[in-house]
Amino acid sequence: MKLPSRVQLVDVGPRDGLQNEKQPVPAAVKIELVHRLQAAGLKEIEVTSYVSPKWVPQMADNHEVMSGMQRQGGIRYSVLTPNLKGYEAAVLDRPDEIVVFGAASEAFSQKNINCSIAESIERFAPVVEAARAAGIAVRGAMSCTVGCPYEGEIAPERVGYLAGLMKGIGVQRVDVADTIGVGTPLKVQAAIEATLTHYGVDAVSGHFHDTYGQALSNTLAALEMGVWNFQSSVAGLGGCPYAKGATGNVATEDVVYLLHGMGIHTGIDLDALVDAGAYISAQLGRPSGSRVARALLAKRAG
Repeated sequence: MKLPSRVQLVDVGPRDGLQNEKQPVPAAVKIELVHRLQAAGLKEIEVTSYVSPKWVPQMADNHEVMSGMQRQGGIRYSVLTPNLKGYEAAVLDRPDEIVVFGAASEAFSQKNINCSIAESIERFAPVVEAARAAGIAVRGAMSCTVGCPYEGEIAPERVGYLAGLMKGIGVQRVDVADTIGVGTPLKVQAAIEATLTHYGVDAVSGHFHDTYGQALSNTLAALEMGVWNFQSSVAGLGGCPYAKGATGNVATEDVVYLLHGMGIHTGIDLDALVDAGAYISAQLGRPSGSRVARALLAKRAG
């Protein structure tokens, strides 16, 4: 079994992790989190989104955060843009990459953005075109690739269909996301396999939620297929809005511990990453959602 020798992680904590927080998180705290993540060695950070503040009030400070952070060379700063209006606002803040999204589930697409999968991709086509023309990279987040809160299990063909649509509008790389965290290794591998009919393995990443405690198993299953890009969230930020009390994104600390234990290079300083997670957890007034962080912090305290 040939595993990748290195893995690139995208930390989605500042955007995906914080977007559902009920209490307002000050822009200064978000900026400090980005600074701590890049200091820990993260080369890709999903910073914010350009959605209507009516729907996601937590991201209303997108411009303040993007203009307030000290950028470092060699780091890719990405932002989520749901439509052309969002893209036009985002482009003023010079992101390195924009993220568009689509679901592999028709029911989820209807409930989440009030349109079919095909219609959602049509909406994104001009956004992708504008970004590519401006020299901005484009990533496509494919949600509900193994399970949906409304439809249940999702067939791999649906994932392949969505990947094909994304490829058709010029999306350069895609995330295979288990949005509700119900996936298990073979189901995740089937979803990735369907994606690989449209994209090379270098353009495919895994985004696993830990709702059922399967995120690390699913990460290993993806690594076995040669996938070397993954998304995760520092301190496990970001609950799962479709499963009460459930955890959301897999914690970056836990993924890094797994990878380092397997001799896979990430370029990330785990201790500095734990500090970044401890910082944001303290700001939110709760313990870190990372088991590795909690273990290492307890060891330090001891």
